[in-house]
Amino acid sequence: MLKVDVLNMEGKKVKDIELNESVFGVEVNDVVVHSALVNYLANQRQGTQSTKTRAEVRGGGRKPWKQKGTGRARQGSIRAPQWIKGGIALGPKPRSYKYAIPKKMRQLALKSVLTSKVQEGNLVVVDKLELKEIKTKEMVSVLNNLKVNKALVMLDEKNLNVQASARNIANVKTTLVSTMNIFDLLKYDSLVVTEDAVKKLEEVYA
Repeated sequence: MLKVDVLNMEGKKVKDIELNESVFGVEVNDVVVHSALVNYLANQRQGTQSTKTRAEVRGGGRKPWKQKGTGRARQGSIRAPQWIKGGIALGPKPRSYKYAIPKKMRQLALKSVLTSKVQEGNLVVVDKLELKEIKTKEMVSVLNNLKVNKALVMLDEKNLNVQASARNIANVKTTLVSTMNIFDLLKYDSLVVTEDAVKKLEEVYA
């Protein structure tokens, strides 16, 4: 049975919460986590890189010199790959790097990282995150109270005041349960999650 402290915005313990072991207590699978991370990074690539072939480079319409009798190597165009300003042989062209992995593998990777956060003591559960206005200073104060530095703040639903207040804080990012990804979970040392977000995680991934 997994139990963690629930803190308020002042950093004081208010109660305990019992975590679902099927989400926060699975066997950590590093191989699946790595596969999911590589898949995520590949899917972020734009694939817009492009080089010109000898057919696309400007110039080179006529033969530089006659085929025989000059003592030099035969050449057909000054835009062949071996020439300066020539075309690129086998260079990159626009393409899609996207590929899919099984849904269960992706979910296992997320649950493995969530479990690691619990095991390492880097999961911080707060009863609620509410700010009366958009104020970066107040959000910094809350994070200091929770004793987190490089943190991913996870909410169950959109909260403009919290999200906008955290936007300009270095090494802090906000996300939703529905939009979280493996890269952000691994990038940030601490995961600050609201109690409602924990319940939503358990509903989705249990």
